Amino acid sequence: MKTLNKILLILFIGLIPFSSCDTEKLTDLNINPHAANELNWKFLLTNGMLLSAENRYVNWRANLIYCAHFIQQCASTGGHAGDKYYRNTSYSASYFDYVYTRALKNLSEVIRQTDPTEGANPEMTNARNIARILRVVNMHRMTDLYGDVPYSEANKGLDGIFKPKYDAQKDIYTDMLKELDEAVNGLSASADDIADADLIYKGDLDKWKKFGNSMMLRLGMRVSKIDAGMATTYVTKAINGGVMESNDDNAWIPMADGPDQWTNQNGTSRALIQGDGSDGALLSKTLVDFLKDRNDPRLMIISGGIGPWGGPYNTNYNEQDGLPNGHDYESLRILNGWPEDYQFDTHTTYSRINPLLLKTDAPYFLQSYSEVALLLAEVAASQGQDAIAEAQYNKGVAAAMQMYELYDASFVVSNGDVTSYLAANPYDPAKGEEMIGEQYWAATFLNWYEGYANWRRTGFPTLTPHNFENNVTGGRIPLRLEYPLSEYSINADNVSAANARQGKDDFMTPVWWDK
Repeated sequence: MKTLNKILLILFIGLIPFSSCDTEKLTDLNINPHAANELNWKFLLTNGMLLSAENRYVNWRANLIYCAHFIQQCASTGGHAGDKYYRNTSYSASYFDYVYTRALKNLSEVIRQTDPTEGANPEMTNARNIARILRVVNMHRMTDLYGDVPYSEANKGLDGIFKPKYDAQKDIYTDMLKELDEAVNGLSASADDIADADLIYKGDLDKWKKFGNSMMLRLGMRVSKIDAGMATTYVTKAINGGVMESNDDNAWIPMADGPDQWTNQNGTSRALIQGDGSDGALLSKTLVDFLKDRNDPRLMIISGGIGPWGGPYNTNYNEQDGLPNGHDYESLRILNGWPEDYQFDTHTTYSRINPLLLKTDAPYFLQSYSEVALLLAEVAASQGQDAIAEAQYNKGVAAAMQMYELYDASFVVSNGDVTSYLAANPYDPAKGEEMIGEQYWAATFLNWYEGYANWRRTGFPTLTPHNFENNVTGGRIPLRLEYPLSEYSINADNVSAANARQGKDDFMTPVWWDK
């Protein structure tokens, strides 16, 4: 028996090399020789840029249905949640749900791969710093919409973090401003060439520096009413570092007619094209009246006229009419004093967004020079530098009027038209903050995320809320979006901690900087 056991043991030991070899062969069978084990950082950077324009799903819900209607640049008679202050959990969650898993996922991976101590490509410093700037672009929209959100632990699944904590918005802003400062100063012409991966500036690092500093200016001003010290520090750094100087510096993502309608095409356009999204959204009376009252040359750029999709359109300037916010079909009939049997179509009664702004390959703006000039005007006005404030105000208005040529060659506003407008509507230092806020609001048409954020910060323009039946805010304009319901099941402890710190997860709980 003992002899048999020895023989079996010897045979078993002898078989070990063969079984090991077979195991390795079996393991190799599970490896796809055609699959990439590590994605190229340039592809990830390009994809992160492209996904920063989001898609129809997000732009339709968060940008259009909520933000555009909250700030009364669009209006609808249907069940648009933003026009009636209704709660729609999927609309509210859309930016949170999609941007972490798309743009931020790609950009975070570029940052991880190019880490100077642990990354696979530590020499790619320009790619890293551009990814840092773009991460701030996406994250500041995220925190401006929701307040406290996952930030320091976000997109850290490879580090084993699957339930990221929610950071306080003050801490998020502190780090985002630091990131912008470091990223701008880290860009170098002697480092890696990112031109073939760069959709926005084609590798022009001077323009990236201006963009990064301009974002620093935006974020610094965002906290100006809650943390004057932080604001002063970073606004000063941004200005000294050099911000955008003309429309040639505008930060926008080029879109395309294809091949992928969910990625390559402009999501805001697709959300507004008839039969493809929300053709029910028309221009708001608030916006149309603002432009008409000032004889603004942008009116017939922003408005395509009155008429059914495809025309014919009534393009008479003086006959343009915006749809009042907060109405359905019946309440609108009563508002206008029309008889009960009066039949009307809102699309042949009120001005629509110009279809020429809604091409599927229309540019997707992240930040414009007009915004930068108007922020500089606000800085000067706050310091009593009225002449500088007026000069920057005039530049901001001119840039806002002349930026639309990117959309269509017919959208030319001459220098003479700008001069005439400013002569008829001169800057008044006594109303400087209000006038600057109003023009910033007008300049962010289509970029409603930014218009909504700056309106909450400044309170301008003065908007009259509406109290449509069954609204969830008591007839007040919402101050933020609500977290996804899924967070309460998959990340319950962290979202609960955020609510305990920030306040109830509710449309009417202001974010940290909103004072």
